[in-house]
Amino acid sequence: MQLYSHFLPINTSPSLLLKPFKTLKPLCSLSDTRKLALTHSLQAQTLQTLEWPSLCHRLSPFTSTSMGHSATQNANIPIGQSLEESLKLLDQTEAALNVMESGPLNLSEIEDIRAIVNSATSGTLLTVGELCVVRRTLSASSAILEKLKEEKSFPLLEILQSCNFQTELEQKIAFCIDCNLSIILDKASEDLELIRAQRKENLENLDLLLKEISTRIFQAGGVDKPLVTKRRSRFCVGVRASHKYLVPDGLVLNVSSSGATYFMEPSEAVELNNLEVMLSNSEKSEEIVILSLLTSEIAESGREIKHLLNGFQQIDLAFARAAYARLVAGVRPILTFQGHGVLSCAEAEGPLTVDIEGVRHPLLLGSSNKSLTNVLGSNSVELTEPDRVNGVMVTRHLSVNLTDFPVPINIKVGSGIRVVIISGPNAGGKTASMKTLGMASIMSKAGLFLPAKNVPRLPWFDLVLADIGDHQSLEQSLSTFSGHITRISKILEVASKESLVLIDEICSGTDPSEGVALSTSILQYLKDHINLGIVTTHYADLSLLKDQDAQFENAAMEFSLETLQPTYQILWGSTGDSNALSIAKLMGFDASILERAQNWVEKLTPEKQQERNSLIYQSLMEERNKLEAQAQEAAFLHAEIMKLYNEIKYEAEDLDQRVPALMENEEQQVKEELKAAKSQIHDVVQEFENRLKTVSRDQFSSLIRASEAEIASIVEAHRPRDNLTVRKVDTTPYTPQLGEQVQVKGLGGKLATVVDAQADDETVLIQSGKVRVRVKKHDVRAISINKRRNATDLAAGLKRQEKQPLVMKTDEEISYGPRVKTSKNTVDLRGMRVEEAAIQLNMALSASESRSVIFVIHGMGSGAVKQRALEILGKHPRVAKYEPESPLNFGCTVAYIK
Repeated sequence: MQLYSHFLPINTSPSLLLKPFKTLKPLCSLSDTRKLALTHSLQAQTLQTLEWPSLCHRLSPFTSTSMGHSATQNANIPIGQSLEESLKLLDQTEAALNVMESGPLNLSEIEDIRAIVNSATSGTLLTVGELCVVRRTLSASSAILEKLKEEKSFPLLEILQSCNFQTELEQKIAFCIDCNLSIILDKASEDLELIRAQRKENLENLDLLLKEISTRIFQAGGVDKPLVTKRRSRFCVGVRASHKYLVPDGLVLNVSSSGATYFMEPSEAVELNNLEVMLSNSEKSEEIVILSLLTSEIAESGREIKHLLNGFQQIDLAFARAAYARLVAGVRPILTFQGHGVLSCAEAEGPLTVDIEGVRHPLLLGSSNKSLTNVLGSNSVELTEPDRVNGVMVTRHLSVNLTDFPVPINIKVGSGIRVVIISGPNAGGKTASMKTLGMASIMSKAGLFLPAKNVPRLPWFDLVLADIGDHQSLEQSLSTFSGHITRISKILEVASKESLVLIDEICSGTDPSEGVALSTSILQYLKDHINLGIVTTHYADLSLLKDQDAQFENAAMEFSLETLQPTYQILWGSTGDSNALSIAKLMGFDASILERAQNWVEKLTPEKQQERNSLIYQSLMEERNKLEAQAQEAAFLHAEIMKLYNEIKYEAEDLDQRVPALMENEEQQVKEELKAAKSQIHDVVQEFENRLKTVSRDQFSSLIRASEAEIASIVEAHRPRDNLTVRKVDTTPYTPQLGEQVQVKGLGGKLATVVDAQADDETVLIQSGKVRVRVKKHDVRAISINKRRNATDLAAGLKRQEKQPLVMKTDEEISYGPRVKTSKNTVDLRGMRVEEAAIQLNMALSASESRSVIFVIHGMGSGAVKQRALEILGKHPRVAKYEPESPLNFGCTVAYIK
């Protein structure tokens, strides 16, 4: 592709390069459509070149919604298309930081319901679960709105001001559906309520009928136990195949797998079953009608719901940007705008157009500080707090001690400068510095704070266009130089007066003389057609452009002649040497080749000029190092003073909060001790009741005394003490003795026994229950005389009980199931007529399992039901024996089944 209408002759001498060149223009003009497509393509390629998607991925852990996470993973973070949009994004980030100071905002309940809305729009009937998801999201959105109103976060509220929160739709769903049970409520419609009432009454009648039939079958020996079940959507009873005659005119609905049991529908239940089927179908039809109405409501509000979700996605991204700003100690930048040569921001007036101090590339910062001791860790980083400097939000460092990588750089471009030419050695940081400026520009447009110091200032660029890397393409027959120049051609076609252009190694890969000539022409064109251009080069002649035009500026990457290593710092206003020979020597290149190369350099360089330049450079570096050392010392002293100030300030602010915290802690401790005491007393009483059933009358008094002693010990251990009274402290050191019972700090007043105590050791081994632990002697206290006596009595009582023989159960008693009353082994006959109670008891005894225990509750009353129950228990062939539940309860009898 031919780009320019004319070029300089191939053999143009370097002196001619200082003469002004004519303004270069593209040969052809693009249509608006094609130019727009080309602009989008170049902008997308630039974002990839600057690794913008990688930075977007860094925000993913800070998102709370699936929508925000997807946007960060796909690099769909909004980038302001105007200065006003970018300022709004920055305001939103600042507002999110302010909200985070009072606590995190929970956005996790905002679910991505766009797929549900699309299903409703397409006519698909939504399920109860999907409707509940919609309701939860709408309810959560209203709660978040109220939270933002409480925080008076106007930039975030502005996002939602045009949103419809669908309060009526949420209320309709809540009125019709119980989302806790995932069911449609009866009140959803009058017809549904009537149908369900009729169905309930019919089911009660059907259940009563089938239970009576099943009981008759059971009494006639036609089934092991009454069985009412459902087969083929119809209720039926179970009956043995041999007793099928017990259900005359019955319909066989199903047969068990063994063929031994028939499931039959009695003729008396046919009409009730038919009615149940009809009502069930009517209920389902009415539920579908309700779901259809709610689905149509969501479909009609689909666009507004999606707009609401988009608003909360923006809020989620704002909080993600705020969290990232806290992580990297970001600072809000000041954006300026230059339209028609006039700056629109008063704050931009000054000697510098770009003034960014101590900025670190965010991707390098993330790699070097990846752990950050898990964001807030040991001695590397502490929390940052937001503050304002000249009305601009920044996050101040409370205590930051990051590593020296990446090296922070200063980017300072004077007012009126249009093109900056950066020279210097390979691997010196030219490309990284240029990428850092490009990334900072895009971050500012997207509302992200910059990892820099003080308050960064830079213009708002409508486009950031970069030509960095090798664009060689075998498929398109493009060499390195061809791909390079093709991309520059496209950049020149779309760049405007508000654009930032970044070109790495301009016109490299070709003849140096032609490369210098073409580079000069391109730079002259950029100077007149863009806001700012940053160019890196090894062409020393390009640095002479500054002498002829003040809109050009030089910069050099610093290189230490002492260590032969780059320092990655930019020296603005200076020109740098490539230091190719020094770098080659450092890499172990052949010395004889380097010597011949040095001779050639001396022949090509005017006499003594190289030596003089080296001396001047070395002197300037020494002076600069002295100034940097003084600045670092002053910064260190300032940091120490601020650290001390913050410590004193924190202690002063914390004084008023200590008393309530201590009182609350004391109250919580008292509650826990009270709960523990109640639990211990309950265990003693439970143990007393269990042992009461087995001890003899002679052992009864001993058991009572032991239990009383144990309860007294518990009460004494948890007796409240007046900790606020001033008591004389016994300073005499206490030495626990072997076998002595003591109190140990941290065991809640429990007693422990000394197992091992050495006089020359500061620790002692104690045992509490089955646990042995070694504690310090100053944590051990001697128990009082009363406690020691109670503990001794309790131990003696327990020993006496252990020596007493226990009443063993017979083999027959041990073989029965546990004598524990549950709902499954209890028959309640209270309130029944005598015959009804007899039938119920006989059924329960027949259906009970072998070697089980049945609790028959017959009550006292007139005694008729109890008398009849005892008669049945005495004569029933399955009852081995029966007895009252306890000496104090004659209203319940325990029956033991054979």
